[in-house]
Parts: sequence; structure tokens; C-alpha cells
Amino acid sequence: MAQGSSGEDERLSFRTKLSFGVGSGAESIALFSVGSYAMLFYNQVLGLEAHLAGLAISASLFLDGISDPLVGSLSDRTKSRWGRRHIYMFFAPIPIVLSLIAVFNPPDGLGRWGLFAWFTVTVILLRQSMTFYHTPHLALGGELSRDYTERSKVMAYNSFFTWAGAAGTTWIALSYFFKATPEYPRGLLNPEPYAPYSIVMALLALALLGASAWFTRDRIPHLPKAPENLPKFSPFEFFKDIGKAFANRNYVWLLVAYFFLSMMIGLRGGLHLYTNTYYWHLTSEQIRFFVIGSFAGYLSAFLFAAMLHGRFDKKRTIIVSAIVYALAPSAPILLGFAGVLTDQTAGLLPILIAFSILSYGAASVLSISIMSALADIADENELTFGVRQEGVLYSTRALFAKVDQAIGAALAGFVLTLIAFPTKAKVEEVPAEVVWNLALWDGVLAGVPGFIAVFFYARYKITRASYEETKAALAARRAAIRAPLATATQAADDVPQPLVPPVISPRPAE
Repeated sequence: MAQGSSGEDERLSFRTKLSFGVGSGAESIALFSVGSYAMLFYNQVLGLEAHLAGLAISASLFLDGISDPLVGSLSDRTKSRWGRRHIYMFFAPIPIVLSLIAVFNPPDGLGRWGLFAWFTVTVILLRQSMTFYHTPHLALGGELSRDYTERSKVMAYNSFFTWAGAAGTTWIALSYFFKATPEYPRGLLNPEPYAPYSIVMALLALALLGASAWFTRDRIPHLPKAPENLPKFSPFEFFKDIGKAFANRNYVWLLVAYFFLSMMIGLRGGLHLYTNTYYWHLTSEQIRFFVIGSFAGYLSAFLFAAMLHGRFDKKRTIIVSAIVYALAPSAPILLGFAGVLTDQTAGLLPILIAFSILSYGAASVLSISIMSALADIADENELTFGVRQEGVLYSTRALFAKVDQAIGAALAGFVLTLIAFPTKAKVEEVPAEVVWNLALWDGVLAGVPGFIAVFFYARYKITRASYEETKAALAARRAAIRAPLATATQAADDVPQPLVPPVISPRPAE
């Protein structure tokens, strides 16, 4: 039986939630740098074909997805003086930062296949290293509290700092590294800043990853522990863990929904910079102001997601936010197709930022809701199987996400090839038909999987009432287990003890 603290429903301190959230920001710095800039760097700066760059990212996501549940099961079963999660969080940061630097610093003179191999190997190493931090760290967030809404607050910190890491990375990159120059009016196409950029971001990620692990270590005694009789990690036990997770139908619906949602995310993520640069004709300096939209969206979610869960429940919040997330990024491009918006529209940037507020806010509320719901599913599985599986539950979800984002990233690369998007392309030289096809994929077709996800999210069944029933059943079980121990202890105290004459020490000499 998993064990927790005696005060399992206590509210967490601001320090604990902040320290947990900082780790999410550091993860975002590393992964966002690769997810947003690496494909453009290898394709448009180094000249690697888009479909090969997309395949490299897809391979890393696919292998990373496979390793996620392995690490999740391993951490669920880990017994150490540093608990189940922190032992991995302390040792993973070094390989993370080394591989991040390597991604953006390929050796000179590599040919087509050498460049492809370097990109593939380094991005795989980065994501594999990150798995040993990200999976235990996310599981830690799921088990910090057993309270229905406090879990949502914890995951609000996770979501907000995930945004902060990505937004801070964007602002630093576009403000200080990829500024426009006479030779490179689109600063992201300048090859020179990528090396110093990768070093600075790697060191920043290292500091934040270490801080998150160090300043949450005081919670180790209060976290659930692996049962003493739980077998050690093995392939057989791993598949048993996966079977327990998939036995929960609510979990399966969330996974299927996230599969389709991630396809949308992967496709849009691969095409987003291309659309802003070649369809809307935005400069790097203008693109950085999307940070304003993302800040407003994620701040709103940070402040109000837990309140929405208290008033409307998590399920309804999940459905509505998923609909908005699928629709909002498509709206400006649909208006573009209708002729309402063009790259010459007065106030175009503020209009695009306004739509981004809706998109980012919905994405953040959805993420907070799902992450909090997974902790509720962990309660259901503890009631059924007697063990807590935060590591497996969060990491298997990550497997679905990454495999599907791999498909989305590969699809983005093949879309660019399909529409004959040129390499090392200048904005004014790309044919209008190619740009229109780019917008069609990014603005319309990419949203279809998101609406499919809504259908499956609607099949999720846990409500606050059912959660309270599960929580009460778990409390009764723990009380029943503690009762015999308390009786035995009291019985031992009631046994008369033999009288022992007092020992009189000799008086010290004066």
C-alpha cells in the first residue's frame, strides 16, 4: 500500500509550488529551443531538406516517448533516501545541457547525411536525458497534494512556468541573439548567433533544473513511497504497471484525446514560424511580441483554472478549453482567406496577438485540467490496485503525446516538401500559391485533429462527487490498516513493566 504523509490534504506553501514550477520552466527552455528553432536552423540556415529535418525530430520524439513509461515505472518503484523522484532530478541536468549545446553546434564540413546524423543523434540524446528529469518531476507534481483543487493549483504553476520558459526563451532569442542586421533582415536566418544562444540557454536551464530539485527536497518525507513489498523494476513488472494504467477507462479516453490533440500541436508547431514569416510577413522583432499574448493567456489560466474546476468541474472545463484551443489559431488565417486580414492590415500584429491570447489561455487551462485529472486517476488506481502510479500515468500520456507529435513534426516536414517550399527562401521569393498552401495547412487542416480530441475528452467521467467518494474510500482503507497497528502498540503499552530499583550514582568527590 502506498504511503503518504499524515497530513495528506494540507495546502502547499508558495515556496514549494514555486520551486516545482521553476523546474517546468527549465524543461521548457531546453525543449522549446529545439522544438521552435532547430528545424528552421537545420533547414533554412544549414540547408538540410525539410523532410530530413522533420524525420530527425520525429525519431527523437518517438524514442523519447518509448522511454517515458519505462522511466515512469522505474521511478514509481524506486526506493532511496532521496525518495522516488528526486534521485533522478539531481543527476539528469548535466547531460541535458551538454546535448542542448551539441544540437546547435554541428562540426563544420558535414555533408547532407552527416548533418542529418548529427541532428538526429544530438536531439535524441537531449530528449532521452530530459526524460530522466521530466517524468519524475511531473510525477512529483501529481503527488504533492491529495486535495482536488490544490492539485490544480500545483499544475497551474507547472503550466505557467512552462509558458514562462518558452516565452522567456523567445524574448531572449529574438531580442538579443537573432536581431535584424543589414545582411540578415530576418535574424533567425543568421547562422552566427546559434552557438552563443545555445550556450546561454543551456546554462540557464542548468541553474533552474538544479534549483527545482534542491528546493523541493524538503517534501521527500511527506511524499508517497513505494510499498515495501513492491517488486523491483523489471520488464515483467513494467508491463503489469502499463496494464493497470490501461485498465482505467477514464485514463484511456484522456490518452486517445491527447493523441489527436498532439497531432495538431506537432503540425502547427512545425509550421508556425513559417506562417508568421512568409504569410503574415512578420519580422523576428515583431514575432517576439507574441510573448504578450502568451503571457496574458497563461496568466489568466494560472489565476482562474482552479476556480473553474471548483465551479464547473474539470470535465466541462476540459471540453470547452479544447474547443477554443482547436479553433483560435485557425481564426486569423480564415479571416485572411476571406480577405478581412492581410499582411497590410493596419494593426495586424495586435489582432494576431489578441487571437493568441485565446489560444494560449485555452491551451493552458486544458493542460492544467488534464494534469490535475491524472492525479485523480491515480487515486482511482490506488483504490483498485493498492499502489500509486503517478510516474506511469503521466509518462504513458507523454508517450502518446510524443509519438503523435513525432507524426506531426514529420508531417510538417513532408507538408513543406509537398507544397514545394524552397530552402533558404527569402520572403519575397516564395510563390504566392506555396504561401497559400502553407496557410491552408497551418490554419485549417491542422485544427481537424483538435476537434476529434474534443469528442474523446467528452467521454471522461470523473467528477468532483466521484472523486470525493474515491477519497473517502481510500481514507477508510488507510484507517483500517492503521487500526491493528495502533491496537498492537496500545497493547504493548498496557503490559505491566517489571519494577527496577533506581540506580543511585555515587556522589562526586568534593
